[in-house]
Amino acid sequence: MTNPQREEKPGIPVPFKRRFLYSFNVGKKVSMKNRKLRIVIPVVTIAILLVGVLAYYGSTAGAVRVRANTSATTSMTAIQKRLLDGLVSSELNVPRNAATTKSSGLSYFPDKADDQCALSLGSNTKVNQNCLNLSDPDLQGRAQAQNETSIAQDPLNSNNIVATYNDYRRGDGTCGISYTLDGGKHWNDATTPNGFVRGGAFGGVAREYFQAGGDPSVAWDSRGNAYYNCMVFMRGQPTTNNPDGSSGIYMFRSTQNNGASWNFTGRPVAQQFTEDPSGLPLLDKPYMTIDNNVRSPFRDRIYTTYTLFGLDGSAIIYEAFSSDFGEHFSAPVLVSASSPLCPNSFGVPTTTTTCNENQFSDPFTGRDGNLYVVYQNFNNSLSSTTDNHNQILLSKSTDGGASFSPPVLVANWNDLPDCFTYQGGQDAGRACVPEKGTAQRSVFRATNYPSGAVNPTNASQVVVTFGSYINANSNPSNGCVPAGIQPVFGTNLYTGVKTPGACNNKILESVSTNAGASFNGTVTDPTTLPIVSSAPGQTFTDQWWQWAAFTTRGQLAVSYYDRQYGNSEFNGFMDISLSGSTKKGFAVVRVTSASMPPPTQFPDSLGNSLFFGDYSGLTAGSTTAFPLWMDTRSKDLFYCTPNGVPAVCTGVTASGLRANDQDIFTQQVKLP
Repeated sequence: MTNPQREEKPGIPVPFKRRFLYSFNVGKKVSMKNRKLRIVIPVVTIAILLVGVLAYYGSTAGAVRVRANTSATTSMTAIQKRLLDGLVSSELNVPRNAATTKSSGLSYFPDKADDQCALSLGSNTKVNQNCLNLSDPDLQGRAQAQNETSIAQDPLNSNNIVATYNDYRRGDGTCGISYTLDGGKHWNDATTPNGFVRGGAFGGVAREYFQAGGDPSVAWDSRGNAYYNCMVFMRGQPTTNNPDGSSGIYMFRSTQNNGASWNFTGRPVAQQFTEDPSGLPLLDKPYMTIDNNVRSPFRDRIYTTYTLFGLDGSAIIYEAFSSDFGEHFSAPVLVSASSPLCPNSFGVPTTTTTCNENQFSDPFTGRDGNLYVVYQNFNNSLSSTTDNHNQILLSKSTDGGASFSPPVLVANWNDLPDCFTYQGGQDAGRACVPEKGTAQRSVFRATNYPSGAVNPTNASQVVVTFGSYINANSNPSNGCVPAGIQPVFGTNLYTGVKTPGACNNKILESVSTNAGASFNGTVTDPTTLPIVSSAPGQTFTDQWWQWAAFTTRGQLAVSYYDRQYGNSEFNGFMDISLSGSTKKGFAVVRVTSASMPPPTQFPDSLGNSLFFGDYSGLTAGSTTAFPLWMDTRSKDLFYCTPNGVPAVCTGVTASGLRANDQDIFTQQVKLP
């Protein structure tokens, strides 16, 4: 994602800020929009950026609102803002009073299909079991939404599954949990006690009461214990009158009761105290894995990787490990170490590492105990003013996470296009998945992240999947050509974005057969890599937000959002599909029983959702897989008082489309 064009003359990389901040989108500290920009920008730079944005975008009310926000993310560098995850960014830029959704004022009497308590939609099973808390229409999403999913099966009993997600039923983002004891047929909700921690690391106080949380992930050890990794944070000023902008990553353990209850205060993986007006340093986008291979030299070691957004404008990947079942964690270990692959520093000091602009790390292990971490990196050089590719890197540890080798190149990739340019979205500086034609409802933020796995039957085979807007199916003859970056925020530009049969996002696969030493020989050109989403109907349609997992028999499963069905490529609807590896490539299965409409939670002034989540999980057993996704097919309900009488009402967006809820669903899918 790095670009010569992204190098600001004084040395402040605007493009990175937006692209790095991805997980605080709807439940985190400072106003979400600000958290999205998790890279620190000097005060002078902020002023320059604001002037530049105003000059570039004009003075529309929506644009001014985005640029004038004074929350912590405005202090991030452009590349930090670009990288800040959606949850943090969305939550730190919380002020949403201007983004109101109009209520129809019609009384709604729940029926069995739409009372938000139904167990299923067709063959799809609902995972979160809350019946809606009702919000006011101008706070749409602040009581109903769930997003950013992770799921894992107990290796000792495949009927025991734990699912995690951002949960907004209390009105702000927190770490939600559901569990099943019958293989996903029925689900129950549990609670993570993440309201406070012992506060010694936060100025020496007795307790630190965190205001929001999210970016969850889940895993099991080899002894039947489940573990939950959760990020929490304070919102800071000006969202609140509290200058505390601290953040932390905590581990919770469910000891042999299959996710029904969790230890009270989480054990700290990493903690960051700050009262700096910028909100930095900031911990972001954690993800965990556990080496539950019984013959591994590091059996049951827990690993968490995360991004640290620094005051110097950096976004560096670190890891911490626990060898005592999550009771204590190591000091931070540098993952994104210096490499010739990272020649472009964007003016950020390279005293820690030259690979200092990264996001979206995913750790995973092999049966031999090797630990791998894949992540987005933006420090690559670019060949021309139109080139806007970035790179997926992989770092490897053979000593249980105590140290990492220099990163290797997994593949080059191209991110999704700038949303403001092609969709008019009001979340300036973010990428999204534009529909084709004239529709402009698909404005929720999205990025092409990596997911990795090791074949359990072959410890030398490492597979990484990721999205890329330039691929073997993109069609330059019909107009799909990289066109550089948006000059203020550094997001990607292309010709042919809205043209049918031109650009499309695809899920690609890069494979190593030598335990991560190299991948697919030459991986500098994403158009030469295999496409996971390879069904005939997917040739010119978009797929995104994939996750990969091997079955115990060594078959690769990949789930993702998909616009190949019906008229989805033009109206912004979507489905979940799953691809299974076969001897002839990949076979594709439609998972959702019907297409989902574009989300309306956390809406802009037009009623379209700015935040749908940042990732979607998957787990696999012997011959089946469980994708876990955010679903928008249920009605959204609101508190209202038609004629002065309390009632439950349906909501209608400003565009006249029905407001929808955001629930979590899954289905057991037999691999093709």
